[in-house]
Amino acid sequence: MAYPLRYALADLALALSRVADNYAEVRSTAVRAAADMIGDGAGVQLLRDDGRYDSITYRHVDDERSASLGRVLDHVGQLPDDDFSTALAASRRPIVLAGDGVEPLAGDEHQIHAAVLVPVIVDNTYSGYLVLTRETPGAFYSTAEVELARDIAGELALAVSSARALERLRASEERYRRVLETIPEGVLQLDPDGVATYANEPMGVVLGMPRPQLVGVSLRGFLDDQGQKELTRRLGECEQGRSTVGATRLMRADGSRRSVRMSMMPLMDDQSKYTGVVCMVTDTTDHIDARGLKRQLDHLRRLDSLGQLIGGISHDFNNLLTVVGGSADMILTEAEEGSPQHRMAQDILEAVGTGRTLTHQLLAFGRSEGNRPEIIPIPDLLTDVQSLFSRTLGEHIGLDLAFGADVWPVRAERGPLEQALVNVAANARDAMLRGGMLRVAASNEVHEQGEPPEGVPTGRLVHMVITDTGTGMTEEVRQRALEPFFTTRPTAAGLGLATTAGIVQGIGGHIELESQPRLGTTVHLYLPAAEEKPASAEARQSQVIGNVLIVEDQPEVAQLVQRLIEPAGYAITVATDALMAVTQVAAGAHPDLLITDVVMPTMTGPELAGALRTHQPDLPVLYMSGYTAASLGPQLHLDDNSMLIEKPFTRSTLLGAIRNLCGPQPTPGE
Repeated sequence: MAYPLRYALADLALALSRVADNYAEVRSTAVRAAADMIGDGAGVQLLRDDGRYDSITYRHVDDERSASLGRVLDHVGQLPDDDFSTALAASRRPIVLAGDGVEPLAGDEHQIHAAVLVPVIVDNTYSGYLVLTRETPGAFYSTAEVELARDIAGELALAVSSARALERLRASEERYRRVLETIPEGVLQLDPDGVATYANEPMGVVLGMPRPQLVGVSLRGFLDDQGQKELTRRLGECEQGRSTVGATRLMRADGSRRSVRMSMMPLMDDQSKYTGVVCMVTDTTDHIDARGLKRQLDHLRRLDSLGQLIGGISHDFNNLLTVVGGSADMILTEAEEGSPQHRMAQDILEAVGTGRTLTHQLLAFGRSEGNRPEIIPIPDLLTDVQSLFSRTLGEHIGLDLAFGADVWPVRAERGPLEQALVNVAANARDAMLRGGMLRVAASNEVHEQGEPPEGVPTGRLVHMVITDTGTGMTEEVRQRALEPFFTTRPTAAGLGLATTAGIVQGIGGHIELESQPRLGTTVHLYLPAAEEKPASAEARQSQVIGNVLIVEDQPEVAQLVQRLIEPAGYAITVATDALMAVTQVAAGAHPDLLITDVVMPTMTGPELAGALRTHQPDLPVLYMSGYTAASLGPQLHLDDNSMLIEKPFTRSTLLGAIRNLCGPQPTPGE
């Protein structure tokens, strides 16, 4: 029997070598051979890359029994930590089972009476096992059969090693192919004469031809005379074993030209014979524009960072102004009118008002992702931005504001709208380096369908006209002035008027430019007028409050708010931590009003309001913040039972907000 078995093993080795490129076929071939050579059933259970068993490959000489026995013996998804696996991995020797010893392997359902487990050692590592089974009562495996099973497992291990190596090679080749196809650079392989033998997809994009059509085409056809001479020289250097890098211009299939940077490296065969070059081609046509764009984007990032810094500083400064202004307001109410203390308190409040205006204007230029339009009276808007205009223009440019008290209001975010106006003023300043005059006028208009200028929305509009006496623009520059990143000044980002146009168009408005060289520029802003609706406060007037819960992480601000409203007859509870406030209400406290900061470390004001409203759904909430409503963005949602008061505020402002939100104040002594 020795010779036939030797031949059978040789046939198995040959069969396994023929299917070495298919991991599943390797297992199936080994299982069929084991079942045919030793008899009854045979299976292979190998480990996956994740260290768990893969599905068993099992075959029985009786095909009808293959599926059922395979399910019983399958350990798919299990770790090799059972007794059999541990013993096989440690000893690397077969385990022969007979009689009752087979039960832990398959139970007694299929009455397997004998089994052999042979470890499969691949590259000196335990990788699973070959299992043989017999169902005849009293069956056993002879020593020769066990040795044959070891030989089969050895052939299987060699084939698995080869199959896995081929799989790794295919995976490596696929990764290499994907890299070549997905990198942004063009890859071109040339023979010694410069004819393409391979091109990736980006190379086809660079040359303007489908990639398959590039194979067999000479690169010289895409080069002018000078480029062809340069290619000949560089191919010669590669033939001598040297890599080259240089810039050239390629003529695309449509006749356009692209500037590229080309790296060429020699290719050698197994005998170190020169077979051509591989080229990495980078399109640099837009390089100069990209550098300019990067400079502009860097400028925007610096502005964004500066805006965030300004926002944080302004918030903290508003907290300080709140304490200063509130304390001065209390001194003012207690001091005798006309006394030095009274006058000094008035001076402090005026300074606080100026500081408040300044910080709110700074916050308007901070990073704002909010969408909080409000009704803005145009006279108030132009009055507020007058100081910003003056600081933007400088002392050498005069400012003239013309508007009536009856100009309709508009609905917009105040900060962006102020920014739009200041951007126009900044452009005007740059056009009047030797001085001049900026005139800003606002009036009401009703625009009908079809009336010029084109693009202006119909209906009630506020027409703002901003005119400078600067150098003006040519017609070509005027037509492009609203384009992002377009500028005639090398140090500018080219975003001022583009940003203004975006803000105006975002609220449904329209912008028009008039300009002539040496005669100045006029910017027309057409803003939709807001529909003024009377505030509905009837629901808020029905409740008289007495107990107020103040939550503010800055103790000095919390104490000030308490001192400001306590004389009005309110019962005050102060918490400097949001979690403390939640605990108090959960324990039975029943505030009639919550006054809370918006931005706090452990829990934001809106989160605190939501937690307390689980106990008191109708609890009114008055939010305080050193940020503007627009700057807070999605952090704050105001419903019909909440309001926002911006810091710094005075006693009268605070009490007025409480009155508007909740109704009349309690009578002292109630």
